[in-house]
Amino acid sequence: MKIIVIGCTHAGTTAVKNLLRLHPDADITVYERNDTVSFLSCGIALHVGGVVEHAEDLFYSSPQELAALGASMHVLHDVINVDNENKKIRVRNLQTGEQFTDKYDKLVFTTGSAPVIPSIPGVGLKNIQLCKNYYQAQQIIKKATNAQKIAVIGAGYIGIELVEAFATNGKDVTLIEGANRILNKYLDHEFTDKIETTLREHHVTLALGEKVESFIGNSAGGVQAVQTSKQTHEADLVLLCVGFKPLTDLIKDKVDTLENGALLVNEYMQTSDPNIFAAGDNCAVFHNSANHMAYIPLATNATKMGTLVAYNIKRPTFAYKGTQGTSGLKLYDLNIASTGLTEEAAAIYGLDVRSFTFTDHERPTFMPSAEEVRIKLVFEQESLRIVGAQVMSKTDQTHLMNTVSVCIQQQMTVTDLAFADFFFQPHYSKPIHLLNSLALNILEQREPMQKTAEVRVST
Repeated sequence: MKIIVIGCTHAGTTAVKNLLRLHPDADITVYERNDTVSFLSCGIALHVGGVVEHAEDLFYSSPQELAALGASMHVLHDVINVDNENKKIRVRNLQTGEQFTDKYDKLVFTTGSAPVIPSIPGVGLKNIQLCKNYYQAQQIIKKATNAQKIAVIGAGYIGIELVEAFATNGKDVTLIEGANRILNKYLDHEFTDKIETTLREHHVTLALGEKVESFIGNSAGGVQAVQTSKQTHEADLVLLCVGFKPLTDLIKDKVDTLENGALLVNEYMQTSDPNIFAAGDNCAVFHNSANHMAYIPLATNATKMGTLVAYNIKRPTFAYKGTQGTSGLKLYDLNIASTGLTEEAAAIYGLDVRSFTFTDHERPTFMPSAEEVRIKLVFEQESLRIVGAQVMSKTDQTHLMNTVSVCIQQQMTVTDLAFADFFFQPHYSKPIHLLNSLALNILEQREPMQKTAEVRVST
């Protein structure tokens, strides 16, 4: 069996390793337009902030490793056409310009995503920088050395992490976001208000509810300011962090996709063409909280999907369990994480939800370093099905979101969580675990409503 893999970042790398392990007799050929594989772009802010000294440490594999395992590796090769009717691809060698054709039995499409470049006047000026791959990380470090006024466009996780890194290095940082608050896709107001206050305390300028209208250049062709719908912000370096788009132009007219071009795959990672499998940031995923297909580009989704490609390439074996979009962030002394839907997002999906926010110590207060934890649960009003949660604390309680993520995946309710089994040990927890307490408080609040309903029935 000849398997061609196009693209080799997270999904591609895990797919290749598992294909080689599970199908040692298969011919595995990889085409990658870059000369590297497996770069963890989420670590760029750590590199900028000096936590990770060498950007090379952000790779967890290499073309040499995959070749040693048995893959036929072709880096700096760009696939320019896919003929799925005849199971052929057309490839260009980016070093020589040579073009050639290759054939496959199964095609694995793991091309990933690319940063969104908004069509804003002046976007092509020097020192307006994207933040995705290894080479862009190197450029950011180089350009930031002499930059003093840095503007970050987009207040998602990557933007927030870069802001902290630059501010810690003594730069004059402005965070510009079109929405009226930061991290609005991941957290509700109770949490973003605190994070915004923390950023301001660290001298970050927040320009919220401001739409970027143009970039203003200087005589040397470099950026010198960002013009928004409200004001002008001086900047000699601009980082664009406004989101990602799936790289699917090669096949989006040949298979089923979402409106944004993200590939639709079944639970076994097959596209609508049964000989083309896909995984990672170029795909839509099933969101268990929303019961809906959605575009959620995360390395965790990509690696699971890439592994499933290898298991299912010959026959359906293991099904994808969907995602909750679980993610986390460390900002200064705050540990933050979320899973599933926020209260606002649930309303967008048409879910009738309620929420409860609970603050308590993670350990008994007789322990000398017990810290408060703020945690929020979002659940359906009638069924009590859990659809989302958020947590914030100065101690690391982000693991709680992994627990709630499993609850959502298993369609658990508030009642299930209230009586779930967790251990008690004063170094780590309380006799009534935080998640138990959270759910029990919700049930207690609903008791008056239930009693009223019982009275109405009895009369």
